[in-house]
Amino acid sequence: MKASQYLIRHLIKSIDRFTDITGRTISWLTLLMVVLTVIIVVLRYYFESGSIALQESITYLHGVVFMLGIAFTLQRGGHVRVDIFYRGFSPRKKALVDFIGGLLFLLPVCLLIFIFSWDYVLASWAIGETSEERSGIAGIYLLKTLLLLMPATLILQGIAETLRNLLVLLNRPDGTAPDHLEPML
Repeated sequence: MKASQYLIRHLIKSIDRFTDITGRTISWLTLLMVVLTVIIVVLRYYFESGSIALQESITYLHGVVFMLGIAFTLQRGGHVRVDIFYRGFSPRKKALVDFIGGLLFLLPVCLLIFIFSWDYVLASWAIGETSEERSGIAGIYLLKTLLLLMPATLILQGIAETLRNLLVLLNRPDGTAPDHLEPML
């Protein structure tokens, strides 16, 4: 194996490992959201009490799960795809479509999201943006930071996927993807 291919495979494995660890960790937040929802319902309907901050925390958790879980979803092949033709393609043709899609769509769109969100997030941090509700969470700027973290993590995983497809195109005439995690079902 060439040294450059070794480095590329090492980079792919490192990015995949990071994405896998963060994705599995973040997925546990869905359980926390369910528990908090139950607590809110019980407080409201049985104790006639409530908490704006508790309600807002579900919104924050929801944002974290979806915005930071998107790279994990890409890694696992769980993203939406119109596969009328794609599913019938050979593995090599699929790699070509995914490689071109990554270069022309995924990576540029993520970069644009990052660039266009930058000033918006910085402005929120500059004023220490808080909830409009007096008893809400005083960290909207943290929530808005997800607008930068999401494309950053998606760019990382997009690079890994694009490189993985490049290796398939260059090295594997049978189309088998080297060292790739299979999608979760």
